[in-house]
Amino acid sequence: MTTDTHDDAFERIWRIADALNLPELVRSTTHGTPSLKVKTSFIGRLKDKDTFAIYCPLEEKPLLMDNVPNIYFETDHYKGWPYILIHLDAISDAELAHRIKLAWHAKAPAKVRKTLAAD
Repeated sequence: MTTDTHDDAFERIWRIADALNLPELVRSTTHGTPSLKVKTSFIGRLKDKDTFAIYCPLEEKPLLMDNVPNIYFETDHYKGWPYILIHLDAISDAELAHRIKLAWHAKAPAKVRKTLAAD
C-alpha cells in the first residue's frame, strides 16, 4: 500500500518521466510502491521516499557506483540483479531523465521503440 509520502516522492519522478513523452510509459504499483512500466515491463520503482530503484545493465552498475557513489548504490538485495538504487536528493532532473530513458529503451518492446523513432 502506498503512502502519501511515497506519492509525494514519486511526483518528481513521474513529472520527469512524463515529460520525456516515451510511448507506453505508465505509472503503476510494484511491491506496494509507485513504479514506472513500459506497457507491462517493469522499469523502476520507488523503494522508499528517498530511493528509486531503476533498471540498469549489470555491467554498468559498478561503473556508476564507483564514479558517482553519492548518487548510485546498491544493497545486498540488489546484488546480481540489473537494478541500481538512486539517492533522489543527489540526482539532477537531467540525470534522472537520462536514466529513465535508458531503462525505457532497454525494456520497451521493439515495436514500441519503433514508434518513438518514427516521431
